[in-house]
Amino acid sequence: MKKLILFLIIPVLFSSIACKKYLDVNQTPNNPTSVPPGTLLPTTTAALAFANANDLDRVTSVIIQHLAGTGSQALDYDVYKLEGYFDNQWNLELYNGAVNNLVIIINKFGDANPAYGGIAKLELAYAYSMITDLWGDVPYSQAGQGLKFITPRFDKQQDIYQGNAADSIQSLFDLVKSGMADLDKTSVLTPGKDDMVYGGDLTKWKQMGNTLLLKFAMQISNPNPALAKSIIDAVITGNNYINSNALDFEVPFGNAVGNQNPLYTFNNVNRTTDQMLSARLLALSRSLNDTVRLGKYFTKPTGNFVAYENGSTAVAPALATRSKYNTFLTGTLGEAPVRLLTFAQVNFILAESALILGTAGDANTYYQAGIKANMQKIGMTTAEINQYFTDNPAVVTLAGTTEDKRKQIITQKYMAWIGNGIEAFNDYRRTGYPVLALASNAAGQNPNVIPTRLTLPNGEIQRNPNTPNPAPHTDVKVWWAK
Repeated sequence: MKKLILFLIIPVLFSSIACKKYLDVNQTPNNPTSVPPGTLLPTTTAALAFANANDLDRVTSVIIQHLAGTGSQALDYDVYKLEGYFDNQWNLELYNGAVNNLVIIINKFGDANPAYGGIAKLELAYAYSMITDLWGDVPYSQAGQGLKFITPRFDKQQDIYQGNAADSIQSLFDLVKSGMADLDKTSVLTPGKDDMVYGGDLTKWKQMGNTLLLKFAMQISNPNPALAKSIIDAVITGNNYINSNALDFEVPFGNAVGNQNPLYTFNNVNRTTDQMLSARLLALSRSLNDTVRLGKYFTKPTGNFVAYENGSTAVAPALATRSKYNTFLTGTLGEAPVRLLTFAQVNFILAESALILGTAGDANTYYQAGIKANMQKIGMTTAEINQYFTDNPAVVTLAGTTEDKRKQIITQKYMAWIGNGIEAFNDYRRTGYPVLALASNAAGQNPNVIPTRLTLPNGEIQRNPNTPNPAPHTDVKVWWAK
């Protein structure tokens, strides 16, 4: 017993006498408490892309029927069983992986280095749009503040998009505008190679910012068409947005293990048997006489497309025969970029806006430009594109009622977003297009409704008393949805 007491006392005495001396110097350079903005920026950019293309893409791509689930959690996603998922995506990838570090760049370095602060604000706006579009009301104005708000409140989606001065909530539009204004200021440090997307070209970041404004405006065009029109009018007048495929906001990945595109690592390395081409996407593509383009997105190991029905309980085709993501989306060894904002998307937004909001330009001209931009992007030749337009005049020319034309626009946008299920999911919930049937054997919180949002992760429900109680079910529409 005496030996035990001595063992317990000695460390206490040592620590009381010597802790100040030793703790003052025991700092490891391998665990810095502060890093420069040039070190943080590439991590936030990669975090945005990783979150977009990882599990959140898998669940939305299956719900939206670009893919069909054939194994593991993809089987649940396919029949709308979403509860118990998304903790890692919410906590590690979005809030801790992207939001927290972006807020650090803005708050700690933004005043002296507004070039970094401006880019961070644009990326932060994109990150928050992903979060609120998928979950609705979410932590926003109090998020990313560390110990200041341990349990941040859930802000309403309409306040996130439109702002609420009474609650000190800055709108996403104003966050983007603030970021672009920062890019015009003098900066002590300016990005270079640490800017993974545009290599420090701030002009291109302004074009990205204006494209974000177009995206956000179209997102809220159902509940607030007046604001949407005013924003789009201003961007068109300014004429400084993504206007070529070369300016797309896309994040590069490498072919080394640990640096590969998550679409590649999941589908070709980690979970090779879990998902494949949806039979419903294949049917749509054939109805549009558009299988040349589909072949750029999906493989044909047998010389033909081999797809699977969403929600089916039948034995899936043999792995070696399945149509899975092609190299445009994955790269040969994972080096394909993750595409977040595109020139094709801009044209489809401007086509829809001209059609339903009366903004400048001809809807059909923008519509055709969007189709061509996407076809060029995925690698179709000029001859293939021209042949498609010649052979399919009814597909590439808007006709019918306003809703008929809108359906055409969003259907082509849906084809252009293969590989980015989140954006296709957004457009589907906002417009109802393309028209999708329920998955076979649907289950989940409401088996009669294709999910209109994701379920809140259990960790947030248990940890944050401000989480909505009860949490909204998957059949509860988000604020901007149709």
